Amino acid sequence: MTDRRRQSSKLTHTPYDHESRSEEVMKFTLSAVLLEAADLEPESAFWHQLLGGTVTRTQTHHFLRIDGLPAFVIQLAPEHLPPQWPGGRSQQMHVDLAVDDLEAADRLAVSAGARRLSPVDDGAVSPATGSRVYASPAGHPFCLRAG
Repeated sequence: MTDRRRQSSKLTHTPYDHESRSEEVMKFTLSAVLLEAADLEPESAFWHQLLGGTVTRTQTHHFLRIDGLPAFVIQLAPEHLPPQWPGGRSQQMHVDLAVDDLEAADRLAVSAGARRLSPVDDGAVSPATGSRVYASPAGHPFCLRAG
């Protein structure tokens, strides 16, 4: 039994054992999150109003730079169709944002142009521990989470 446990525990380790490798380890850093939109301005204005930072605009991309976060890049995609949450067209990704005050963040998101995808009065949601689901103006789902 001891041998079986040892063998099982080895399987739970990551496939890359840093201690037994002599070559240099590649370091990855998330530098940007890209979101597509058929219209750049409302999408970048929304994320700018919600997160702050500075926006640099080109004809095909708007770059939102926020201290301490990866860049948010809004990429022009004229044929973009918004995801349908929770069913329907697939969402390739979504953004989760931790906030200190869920109620204040909810008001800011909605005033910036977010559309609620889950009800505010959902019994499972509490301002201290809950989360809420929204869509940006281009329809990208995102969550605000207490914490």
